[in-house]
Amino acid sequence: MNDKLINSVLEAGIVGAGGAGFPTHVKLGAQADIVIINGAECEPLLRVDQQLMEMEAAGLLTALDLIVESSGAARGVVALKEHYHGAAAALSRELPKHPKLSLHLLGGFYPAGDEQVIVYEVTRKIVPEGGIPLSVGVIVVNVETALNILAAYEDGTPVTDKYLTVTGAVRSPKSVRVPLGITVREAVELAGGATVSDYVVVNGGPMMGVTVSPKSWVTKTTKGLIVLPVEHSLLTSLKKPLDKSIRDASIACMQCSLCTEVCPRHLLGHRIEPHKMMRIAAYGSVCDEKQSPMNAYLCCGCRLCEYACVMGLQPWKFNASIKNILMRSGVKNSLHLAPERCDSFREYKRYPVGKLIRQLGLSQYDRPAPMEYGDHSFIEVTLPLRQGAGAPSEPVVKVNDQVTRGGLIARAPQGKLGTNLHASISGTVKAVTEIFVTIHTENQL
Repeated sequence: MNDKLINSVLEAGIVGAGGAGFPTHVKLGAQADIVIINGAECEPLLRVDQQLMEMEAAGLLTALDLIVESSGAARGVVALKEHYHGAAAALSRELPKHPKLSLHLLGGFYPAGDEQVIVYEVTRKIVPEGGIPLSVGVIVVNVETALNILAAYEDGTPVTDKYLTVTGAVRSPKSVRVPLGITVREAVELAGGATVSDYVVVNGGPMMGVTVSPKSWVTKTTKGLIVLPVEHSLLTSLKKPLDKSIRDASIACMQCSLCTEVCPRHLLGHRIEPHKMMRIAAYGSVCDEKQSPMNAYLCCGCRLCEYACVMGLQPWKFNASIKNILMRSGVKNSLHLAPERCDSFREYKRYPVGKLIRQLGLSQYDRPAPMEYGDHSFIEVTLPLRQGAGAPSEPVVKVNDQVTRGGLIARAPQGKLGTNLHASISGTVKAVTEIFVTIHTENQL
């Protein structure tokens, strides 16, 4: 274990750059057999990871070597989609310098970037129900996270910026690097602004993302911002009330099982069967001793079930509701089966990304979003104290304090899961609350 690496990551405030934002120093403290860089860019329309792999191939492989050495792993793998030709070529040129590392090319299916899916694709190991990749000796790290690890280790550089793709109904789709804490509206303006007057922004991706206010702030886990007309069918689906989804299930679900046939966790051998969960939603009947509300814990929330359903039903929404009820009631997941094999026809049931984009009504937005080089300056940022999983950071600054870019403004709470937070611009602290810290500068730097 490399204590310098772990301490550098802790001090730099690094969390997973996509998804839940789990503090990375905790993950790096584990021993593993293999380390995987997740370059699959799971969500349609997002471009950041494939661009970073091409631009920073040497640094990414150096970072992977560091993590492999620290974890005691035998090897490291960069997993990316086979059509990321530029990234694959750049990485291949650097690989001879890194004998423990290799590439793994994935097909263009969704959700290739799901941690459990990518573990199986690379290693043929199945993560147990309710488990994490480390359960089978694997550490999975995002591309941007790995580059942040390298910067922290070599130069002590904290996380102050975020790479994100801004796309959809914008004039000039692009990927950009911006300071943490700018508003979503400011990020959209960097892509030329919206092309429609009445729009909604999806933070994350069209499948697992959530709608956000233009006034909300970019955080360490913001991966992409997709601008859509307010009447877009994707937004209609997201806004559909749960009670209507349940009513539709009782009326229209024919138990055809198409949702189950494409469910990525079911295909890995987990006991999640979305069509049977819809039976519970519609009739309150279990009907199968292997199915209960507890099975909702096994849903990864990828939403693929909705687009496999010929009636447009939403098993994922019911699963999410049940999961939340169980968690609020203090009921923990009791399902931990370790499947011995996946579905024998899994390879033929993987869902093509191109088909999914068409079903989502996003074909017109499936455009290049080239990386814009150079930094952007802003007069004010607001940094939420909760930037990922765990407890919010505790401020170490007060109003009217002068701070410099990269300076510590909030520390991870002692004895709790959390992460440090640093100023993304230089200036004066304008506000300190239980939720955020605001920094203002008179001069753009």
